[in-house]
Amino acid sequence: MYPGLRGKVVMCTGAAQGIGRAMLDAYARHGCPLALLDVSADGLAAARAQLQARYPDVPTLCLQASVRDDAAVEKAYAAARDRFGRVDISLNNAGISMNKPSLELSGEEWRRAIDIDLTGVFYCCQSAGRIMAEQGGGVIVNTASMYGVVAAPERAAYCAAKAGVIALTKSLAVEWAPLGIRVNALCPGYIRTALVDELIGRGALDAGRIAARAPMGRLGTPEEMAEVALFLASDAARYTTGHAMLADGGWTANGYL
Repeated sequence: MYPGLRGKVVMCTGAAQGIGRAMLDAYARHGCPLALLDVSADGLAAARAQLQARYPDVPTLCLQASVRDDAAVEKAYAAARDRFGRVDISLNNAGISMNKPSLELSGEEWRRAIDIDLTGVFYCCQSAGRIMAEQGGGVIVNTASMYGVVAAPERAAYCAAKAGVIALTKSLAVEWAPLGIRVNALCPGYIRTALVDELIGRGALDAGRIAARAPMGRLGTPEEMAEVALFLASDAARYTTGHAMLADGGWTANGYL
């Protein structure tokens, strides 16, 4: 259990699966009212049912929207504030992969990756920030990636977007610190999510090579990323802002292979 989280109102994007769903479970464990935002109505319903079965006393609100739509994002955050009275923690987690040779990458594919992985994070930060500024503070945790710190081939749009998330995080942390708003980024390595499994399934990733490349010898889990998100939003990290925290099993530290 992490200090200062009980009862805090949490908004999580990309809530229907993977790291987002693990984050919701972790915050539900702390008794946090939860607002779930995702593009998938079925995914939201499944996530909510799972949460209610495990944590029947934790109130939940499902909000279907795309983070590419600034008006829809603003409306969703307003709905969460209207339901719960405030928004204390914003977990800006929605994202997609974009693995494709750069000479073959279409303009639409580039725009989609940037729109969801970077611009959508800004829209969520802005909507959360407006509410948090009015209420006297809050915490934002943006999901970036280790590929916002280091690069890899055939991921130009993804790397550019995630590096942008880290720069955005630092800029907002500096700007909003006087408002009582902390902004940090979580930078996962390869995590065993449905998205990564899909890439492995179609041959875009080699799970064995990834595990061998990581000093810890394995992929991470969504639950391990959720623990980092808990720490960054908790009072244990109350003097931490503008930080991009790597949780990659030592991948970026390893310059040998």
